[in-house]
Amino acid sequence: MTLRLYQRPELQNPLMFVGWPGIGNIGIIAVNTLKEILRAKAFGEIESLHFFYPKRVVIEEGLLVDLEFPSSKFFYRRVGEKDVLFFIGEEQPSEGGRMYARGEKAYQMANLVLDVASEFGCRRIYTSGACVSPIHHQMKPRVCAVATSEKVLQEVKQYSNTIVMSELGERREGEGIITGLNGLLLGIAKSRGMEGACLMGEIPDWLSGATFPYPKASRSVLEVFAQILGIEIDLRILDESERQVEEIVESFYVKFPKEMKEEYDQRKTIFQARPGTITIQAQIYIDEQYKKGSEEGGETPS
Repeated sequence: MTLRLYQRPELQNPLMFVGWPGIGNIGIIAVNTLKEILRAKAFGEIESLHFFYPKRVVIEEGLLVDLEFPSSKFFYRRVGEKDVLFFIGEEQPSEGGRMYARGEKAYQMANLVLDVASEFGCRRIYTSGACVSPIHHQMKPRVCAVATSEKVLQEVKQYSNTIVMSELGERREGEGIITGLNGLLLGIAKSRGMEGACLMGEIPDWLSGATFPYPKASRSVLEVFAQILGIEIDLRILDESERQVEEIVESFYVKFPKEMKEEYDQRKTIFQARPGTITIQAQIYIDEQYKKGSEEGGETPS
């Protein structure tokens, strides 16, 4: 048995928000923060033994007492006149050494999530992740959307600071692909007659390989979540983490050579449909910073 429900809350046509780790952890930060703000209650989980290796072995007084696995839990909360479900997975099941979900286990997990959604009458699923874009880090990230139906697409287009993926300008390599379970879940949901959308916060292309999160984009996604639910939410909870990451990013930015910085700063006023040379050059600065910190035995940004 891989699915365990602690209780069966009475819900009416709930919405579901789903989050997994990914680039900048944008999606999981957004979904988990909303869950925390609304104080949603856990009511079930997908047992992880079948999907993951243990995170660690727990030993007490010389005895092995437990194995800890990444959690995959369901939560619920009533918000005004709307019931809301959450599913938050600490890790995406993958095969073949890949970072993001792929293979039979990913397909099984997606179906288990949707089994729970279907059991409680959920007809609308929202996933969230990152949209790698040629934007300046000082700009407010937009929320790029992909929907499973024209109806949902038109709804999403009404939210502020939201843009449909196909409207990002000249078609870019990789557009139309949502990696990992964010895309897989929506595809399976559509085949099962459910509606859905993936809401992706923009992250500057040169930061997409960084090991630290990008809460600035999670904030933009959360603002759209609030519009979906018709509520106001206090996002000061993100202030400190956003400030810390901004300091790290600025520390890279100030080291850019003059010509490179001038080219990069054009992004503040001119949207580029395709990433330019700045992407690779800036990524080199990040890699060198981490390498330097490792060689000196010091701390690197986390």
